[in-house]
Amino acid sequence: MSDIKKAVLAYSGGLDTSVILKWLQDTYQCEVVTFTADLGQGEELEPARQKALKFGIRPEQIFIDDLREEFVRDFVFPMFRANTVYEGEYLLGTSIARPLIAKRLIEIANQTGAQAISHGATGKGNDQVRFELGAYALNPNIRIIAPWREWDLLSREKLMAYAEKHGIPVDMKHKQGGSPYSMDANLLHISYEGRHLEDPAAEAEESMWRWTVSPENAPDAAEYLDIEFTNGDIVALNGAKMTPAQVLAKLNELGGRHGIGRLDLVENRYVGMKSRGCYETPGGTIMLKAHRAIESITLDREVAHLKDDLMPRYASMIYNGYWWSPERKALQTLIDHTQQSVNGWVRVKLYKGNVIVVGRDSKTDSLFDPTIATFEDDRGAYDQKDAAGFIKLNALRMRIAANLQKRK
Repeated sequence: MSDIKKAVLAYSGGLDTSVILKWLQDTYQCEVVTFTADLGQGEELEPARQKALKFGIRPEQIFIDDLREEFVRDFVFPMFRANTVYEGEYLLGTSIARPLIAKRLIEIANQTGAQAISHGATGKGNDQVRFELGAYALNPNIRIIAPWREWDLLSREKLMAYAEKHGIPVDMKHKQGGSPYSMDANLLHISYEGRHLEDPAAEAEESMWRWTVSPENAPDAAEYLDIEFTNGDIVALNGAKMTPAQVLAKLNELGGRHGIGRLDLVENRYVGMKSRGCYETPGGTIMLKAHRAIESITLDREVAHLKDDLMPRYASMIYNGYWWSPERKALQTLIDHTQQSVNGWVRVKLYKGNVIVVGRDSKTDSLFDPTIATFEDDRGAYDQKDAAGFIKLNALRMRIAANLQKRK
């Protein structure tokens, strides 16, 4: 018999985690606490409570938490202050949600006296790494139960048979074959993997996309949007003040209407394999473009370049599950320091899959000086003769090398 008396399960109420719940009770003979996070995935979460009750979970041991504001405020916004993109394209919609889920799992374990946490991530994916690195960083002595690394239920047919044997309700969609994709959704994005998409040469069906219309079917008229920033975070859209979660939800709505934010890529997973996935990140795509635009007039050149140099490393930290690491926290301190001057507004035009910046300004922090940048008479603000010495000094090493080659 296991010495684990209580475990906290990250529970969606779907087939996989419902099987895991029963499997934990039978295999570990432990009390199970369920945790369901509302990250803005757009699904009704109350059925998860009813399913947990059917499994004998006591009401006080069922946690369904609305984490939307915390998710955007404390995870998405800090990530976007760094203009974070993984491998040049991916906006890390799944990756950035995992440290928050790990944090809440540990908090609930501490609150309920559980010795272990459990998750439904497979042994092939990145999420097992993200959940567990986060959990160990927050509670180094926590026990982790990863059923996909322990049981022999390694196919959909075996899961269905287990569910039937133990009286676990199976939705009609599972009986009919389920969705052709493995999907993950939150306020930042929705992802699609598996089945049809496992052939990287096959174009995703139009019917797959849920948040965005195709650019071909987007409105023929462009839509303008004014985005206001304070310390690098969006605080208002078209003059209306909003909370972080409201901002992202509104950007998703606007971006989806104009076919913005679709992505089809093959990424390099942490565990070593290449994986093809499709993503919809309409709000994040707008946010990234607008944030870079406001930084273009408020950040010093070398500070901006330093951020760009560090960004791929920062992105890898998030992708690989190191959100709670000391190096990510140290880098975040630097990033947040640079954002003190990132204040002002950006105007974008949304049109058929495109986010086009058409204006930006900062009344308090703009480094753009029209008296210097002008092509007209600057009245002595900039002495163009100064450029000659600057160019000769920077060319000196190349001139020396060229003269040496001539003498050979």
